[in-house]
Amino acid sequence: MNADPGTISFDNTQNAFEYKSDKELKKAAFLFSSMGNGTLVKLGTRLTPWMIRSGLPVKGLIRNTIFAQFVGGETLAETAAVARKLGEYHVQVILDYGVEGGDEGEEGFDHACEEFIRVIDYAASQPNIPFMSVKVTGIARFGLLEKLDRGVGSVGEGGSLMKRYARAVDALTRQEKEEWERVQRRMERICVEASAKKVGVLIDAEETWVQDPVDVLTILMMEKLNRGRVTVYNTIQLYRHDRLSFLKDCYEAAVERDFILGAKLVRGAYMEKERRRAAEVGYASPIQPSKEASDKDYNTALEFCIGHLDRVGLIVASHNEYSNLYAVQLLQERGLPLNHPHIHFSQLYGMSDNITFNLAKAGCPVSKYLPFGPIRDVVPYLMRRAQENSSVSGQTGRELGLIRKELRRRGV
Repeated sequence: MNADPGTISFDNTQNAFEYKSDKELKKAAFLFSSMGNGTLVKLGTRLTPWMIRSGLPVKGLIRNTIFAQFVGGETLAETAAVARKLGEYHVQVILDYGVEGGDEGEEGFDHACEEFIRVIDYAASQPNIPFMSVKVTGIARFGLLEKLDRGVGSVGEGGSLMKRYARAVDALTRQEKEEWERVQRRMERICVEASAKKVGVLIDAEETWVQDPVDVLTILMMEKLNRGRVTVYNTIQLYRHDRLSFLKDCYEAAVERDFILGAKLVRGAYMEKERRRAAEVGYASPIQPSKEASDKDYNTALEFCIGHLDRVGLIVASHNEYSNLYAVQLLQERGLPLNHPHIHFSQLYGMSDNITFNLAKAGCPVSKYLPFGPIRDVVPYLMRRAQENSSVSGQTGRELGLIRKELRRRGV
């Protein structure tokens, strides 16, 4: 199916919310209305993690409100019902085991690795789950990544990323080298299992001060496994002013080393933290000077990737309506099918249903990013969703307006 982008309307609420009952829609309306209250969100995001850690009886309230909106369940088995329902509307799933990392120790990192592999094996058994996501900070000590990143950035002006990385590894202590080798083995186990089971692995982006070693690990896995089909994808945050050139450098490496570049394009997730740290430590902010600059680079990145789909596997991971329509337009201008094997669209579960379900209706391959895990583990993710909907200009109002429009259409 090759729909005219002019016929895809992200205002079509009947398509967007067909999968939700009247009761579910009313519940979502109440939640987004609450998230529109900045004071309430600030209070909630400060108190909720503390209440969970203190063992206060708030899990039931969380489970029935923000958890139900943005998370697939506490266990893999609980995600099955969500994935099945989404599948009825031709929407697929990206499974995300909700581990946020931290200094959990080697035992914790090994456990996370086993959980990621369990997710891959489960996804391979399901008809509707082509991808899963991995956070490197779930299998590696943050301080080690930080030291490697500092080394990559401080070993001199010359040399490619890979050469600078090699020198940074050489500068580690013997114990740190052994620790890093264990991280690499974990990542390789995850990606090799995914390749064997034909499940895509999306490597999440991290903060800029640990991103370089994550990029290197991801490129090494792509070189090893992205031959003939795409298994491994790196996440490119276009709210960083250096990422468009990084994307093009990665493409050149893919051509030179004869692998397919996997690129998940996002705008970004750590803007306030990045700006704050840059000001505190005293370096130039890595964030674009304006939203317009981010949008420009994002759409230029779309043009670049869609212009090279023979060598790029692209995931358009965006809640921006224009960018999604622009990607469809670019495909059609080049005479490419919307279901090209190297193109996929994605939005977070619980958000932008107007984009997801209308793309699916038009014949685009599209997924919901579906986190799962115990409430305690996914609270950081939930707090980011609350803050994002509160702070992103117009996001909550757009979600709430569409839900209310559909409720009016249904007469409830």
